[in-house]
Amino acid sequence: MVVYINTQGTRLIKEGRHLLVKKGESTYHTLFTYKLKQIVLFGNVEITHRALAQILRHEIDTVFLTRSGRYLGRLAAPESRNVFLHKRQYALLDDEVFSLRMARSLVAGKMSNMATLLMRIRRSRAAEIAGQKAREIQELIPLLEKANTVDSIRGYEGRASALYFEAFPAGFIENQGFTRRVRRPPTDPVNSILSLLYTFLMNRVYAAVRVAALDPYPGFLHSIDYGRYSLVLDLMEEFRTIIADTLTLSLFNLKILQRGDFYEEKPDEQYEEPTDTVRENPADVSKDPIGWISGNAAEADGFDIPEQRMDENQNMPR
Repeated sequence: MVVYINTQGTRLIKEGRHLLVKKGESTYHTLFTYKLKQIVLFGNVEITHRALAQILRHEIDTVFLTRSGRYLGRLAAPESRNVFLHKRQYALLDDEVFSLRMARSLVAGKMSNMATLLMRIRRSRAAEIAGQKAREIQELIPLLEKANTVDSIRGYEGRASALYFEAFPAGFIENQGFTRRVRRPPTDPVNSILSLLYTFLMNRVYAAVRVAALDPYPGFLHSIDYGRYSLVLDLMEEFRTIIADTLTLSLFNLKILQRGDFYEEKPDEQYEEPTDTVRENPADVSKDPIGWISGNAAEADGFDIPEQRMDENQNMPR
């Protein structure tokens, strides 16, 4: 079970074998420790020492986000002791045949899911552009088999993503102001929700990778870099469309979320997270949660996580 706690001012305390979510004298929820896989905390949510010890004892992945959803850090289980598994995982990084096969499979799955969602949009919204872009994406899938480098596969993925987001706005019943994917900062409600859901998805995939005793850093489709969870990014790709993007369409089309639920920050405005205390030199917690994806410190004040592009060079192979 994954629990999200976003009520500001609440405390997570230990009582017997359970955890309680309390605010003042009121108890909001009782959490059974043996059922918990992950706890996600937003903003001003405190954990007592006894509750923290209980979380660590049961190795419950605990993620800390700001109130607006920026990643701060996490408490995770100890590193895997399976050195033989790690040795094999690192050896595969230098296996060009395996790397190519892995990258090809990931991108083929992602393309297939993107085409499927666009065809659903075409049927439900009578949007011909969605059908057209879906067919163009499907035409790219056979070309993956001919790609002989990972860079070529990244190029096909980049092209497919561009086609996909050209037609994605057609899936909304009302115009939500979404015209293209913008990560830093999100410029409209749709981009904001996509960013948030990709963050949630990254947390779940990261936890699964750790449970499997794998190292989250060595990847195949996403180039490896210092501090980048490349394997997590790799494994996320197929699930972006069928989980995050599909849910985004539902949230807006069913009017669960509306424009009035969002606020806009102007470039000249400085927004500060509400805190009880202000430190003179607060730590920079706004960096990309999966490390320096862009490698550019000037872009560190981001919300979203993985880029749609895999590398700087996204040209289609000739």
